[in-house]
Amino acid sequence: MAEKYDRAGEVKAFDEKKIGVKGLVDAGITQIPRIFHHPNVTVTNPSKPSLTVVIPTIDLGLGLGGGTVTRESVVAKVRDAVRKFGFFQAINHGIPIDVMEKMKRGIRGFHEQDPQVKRGFYSRDINRKVKYNTNFDLYTSQAANWRDTLTTVMAPNVPSAEDLPETCREILLEYSERMMKLGELIFELLSEALGLKPNHLKELDCAKSLSLLSHYYPPCPEPDRTFGISSHTDISFITILLQDHIGGLQVLHDGYWIDLPPNPEALILITNDEFVSVEHRVLANRSEEPRISIASFFMHTITNEQVYGPIKELLSKQNPPKYRDTTTTEFAKHYLSKGLDGTSPLLHFRI
Repeated sequence: MAEKYDRAGEVKAFDEKKIGVKGLVDAGITQIPRIFHHPNVTVTNPSKPSLTVVIPTIDLGLGLGGGTVTRESVVAKVRDAVRKFGFFQAINHGIPIDVMEKMKRGIRGFHEQDPQVKRGFYSRDINRKVKYNTNFDLYTSQAANWRDTLTTVMAPNVPSAEDLPETCREILLEYSERMMKLGELIFELLSEALGLKPNHLKELDCAKSLSLLSHYYPPCPEPDRTFGISSHTDISFITILLQDHIGGLQVLHDGYWIDLPPNPEALILITNDEFVSVEHRVLANRSEEPRISIASFFMHTITNEQVYGPIKELLSKQNPPKYRDTTTTEFAKHYLSKGLDGTSPLLHFRI
């Protein structure tokens, strides 16, 4: 008789140890626990026609002292990239390479410090502004993903230095300050790309709140049985991603998963359900060293009762609303309850 699998019990036992997947690797495991097994894992594409996908790369013209980049040309490229892909790589974005490298080192330092120190940040309280854990949806997902995450809510209220981990507090504050400025520019460009006035999305407070999700993907003993992050769409207005040299990020485009290769000078901007839904995932880390990525989510935290819905200036008889209005809290709670199941949370709000 087959042994009964008590997933709930195994999840609880793992979570209560507060060691993360990093702790499992440190313990020398050669097989990943069953709670991380994804049914029918497929990391390769089916046969597809011979084609080359050129990842859109947009020069924002920042940090160059001017140059030939014009705002009109940038807006046109943003409009084209968002319509065709829903994502693009941004270069000359105003965040120096040394700052990005320092950010990656700081996050790695947090995850690789004394486990006892990290446990002080371990939490699943959705209202806590600074916390570390493994998988926000650990208890609701069908299978866990092979990653640990440090979450820091950096705006609108900047946390005190004492509340941030000592290993990365200085760079968290600097990086988030620079990211807020970049985010404001991106929302201006998106507004203009939609045919709206530059400040339209900013006046809706889209650029007001920032959460950094700093992921740590240890080497995985069985990378064909799990994911770093399974297929999903984000609930932020936009996500701006900094990834290291290892890579593993894939986006679904025209029915096929395509790699977004690392570029040390670039940040990846992903538009989400509020604009064009982009399904993406991260493969389990096959490298012998850990992978680091930092996702900057421009999104309101719980609780926030601000109501969002279809942009009225873009609606018409020919283009009626497809989704009902909702608060950011209702939207986020639905997302948290369903976990990363590969479906868009917007479907729940469709009219």
